[in-house]
Amino acid sequence: MDRQVNEQLEVTKKDCEAWDMLCIRPYRTNDSKIIANWCQDRITFYQWSEGRLGDFPVPPERIEEAVSGRIDNDAYFPFVAFDESGIVGFFTLRQPGTEKGELSFGYVILSPQARGKGYGKQMLRLGIKFAFDLYGASKVSLEVFENNPNAYFCYKSVGFQENNTITSYHLCGEEWKSVEMEIHR
Repeated sequence: MDRQVNEQLEVTKKDCEAWDMLCIRPYRTNDSKIIANWCQDRITFYQWSEGRLGDFPVPPERIEEAVSGRIDNDAYFPFVAFDESGIVGFFTLRQPGTEKGELSFGYVILSPQARGKGYGKQMLRLGIKFAFDLYGASKVSLEVFENNPNAYFCYKSVGFQENNTITSYHLCGEEWKSVEMEIHR
């Protein structure tokens, strides 16, 4: 499946320039060198990683280790979003359980320069399209911290709805509540 996905998603910077839009492609080795620079403060880092990547600041090698160790897995799909300027976003989609009918977004982040331009919505729509049209999922889910309203409203704007599941995390010396959201085909 991975080869088929790569072939269907492989576009070039030239294609994106011609289409004047954001594109996605599978994550490649060393993309982490760019992504690691996007979390410029501790709060943003933990909102993005839930603490799963260790402590702030995260070295590119830790992102590389976390992502590349699962690349050849038919239930885990890391992507980068790019435009004519280069890589501007990153996210993963993973199968949260053994059922193939659901994928879950994780590690959704944009470069600081790309925020506020609608790229988050475009990137999520491309991920949702992959999940429904290429993977065949009937549901896509994600979690967002209550202290991250920009992300929350971005997710709502593309159709995600709360499903009444709230999880608590202890991060940065505080209790953070994470709201689960989902969208159905």
